[in-house]
This record gives sequence, C-alpha cells and structure tokens, in this order.
Amino acid sequence: MSGESLNAKYEALQAERARTMAPADLAANIRQREHLVANADRGNFPKPGDVVPDFNVTEADAGPLTSRELLARGPVVVLFFRFATCPACNIALPHYAQTLAPELTARGATLLALSPQIPEKLREIKTRHNLPFLVATDADNTLARHFGLTFLPTPEARANAEAKGNDLGATIGTGSWELPMPAVIVIGQDRTVTFADVSPDWLKRTEAKEVLAALPEVTSAQ
Repeated sequence: MSGESLNAKYEALQAERARTMAPADLAANIRQREHLVANADRGNFPKPGDVVPDFNVTEADAGPLTSRELLARGPVVVLFFRFATCPACNIALPHYAQTLAPELTARGATLLALSPQIPEKLREIKTRHNLPFLVATDADNTLARHFGLTFLPTPEARANAEAKGNDLGATIGTGSWELPMPAVIVIGQDRTVTFADVSPDWLKRTEAKEVLAALPEVTSAQ
C-alpha cells in the first residue's frame, strides 16, 4: 500500500499549481470548488441504508454490464470520477489501484469506477495507468443523478475553460458539461448502501482506509 495518502498528493498538486498557474486561473479553479462545497445539496447524497436501483453501465473494454451481474459476484464499491484527462482523477485512480483494488479483490468485492465520459475516451485512462479494475460509462449520469452527485460548472468556470479552447462537452463525448462530484459508495449484494462519501471539492477525496473499514460490514452480512 502506498505510504502517502491521497489527500497529501492533492495538497502537493495544489502547492504546485500555486507556484505555476496564472493567478487568475488558480483563483477561478478555487472559486469553482468553493462554490460546490457551499452549494452542494447534501440532503440528496446517498447514505447507509439507501437501496440502489438496478443500473446498467458500459465498461471501457468489457462492454455492457448490469448491477445484477456485478452484485452476484459480491459487494460493489462504486467510485465516481470526472473524466479521463482530469488531473485530479489521474492521481486518484492509480492511487486507488495501489491502495484499494488489491484488498477489495481479496475480499471478493468489485471496484467499479464510473464517469459520464464515453467508453472510447475512458479507455485512455484505464490503459495509461494499467488499472486493474472496471472503468465504465454512467451514460447520461444516470446513477450519479440518482445519488444527487451531478453539477454544472459556474458561468465563470465555463467561460474560463472556453477562453482556453477547452470544450468539456467534446471531452466527455456527449456535448454535456454535467459532471459527477467524486464519491465512493459501497453497495452490498442486497443493493443496500453501507458506506457513502461524497467530495464536492474534487481535491479532497475518500481515503482507501475509510472504504476498507466499512467493507467488512458488507462482507459479513452475506
């Protein structure tokens, strides 16, 4: 297991950005994250005891998958992330590959990383980091919306991106700028949520040890 925490890596990223980013760009990024923290509707976030509806996803390599077939194998740990070229996601996913995926496999659980991005584009991040878990498309943010996770960038953040020639809708491959807030949700084989942690600020995320501490409750209940 990696000795450095995920959030320590984000602190280093933020420190590097403070040294290298244009002040206006850095400020816009911070304001977008602060806006999400201040305005997130936490009452709609998933919580232990919630029952998850059946859902379908499309894995970057394996193609269509259903929640029923995934849960038939054991508990499922759903990891929501933004998109394949997101800098923060390129820190989080390989970190979870080292710190979380091996233990989940040993305990008979499936790690499923979900983004609204189309499968062809998601394959990029899976291949780049040789990720040993499922990386799939949550088409139209269907499951993310169910969990109250989605957001649109503020007008300032969108204008700042477009001024640099960045079209998030094209990056996602759907034309939409809607994204999920990063989240980790543990689902038992009875479709009940036993752990949920949502990160409105995408530079503060769930540590692997928090997920692993929750998992035995799921496993022992089967």
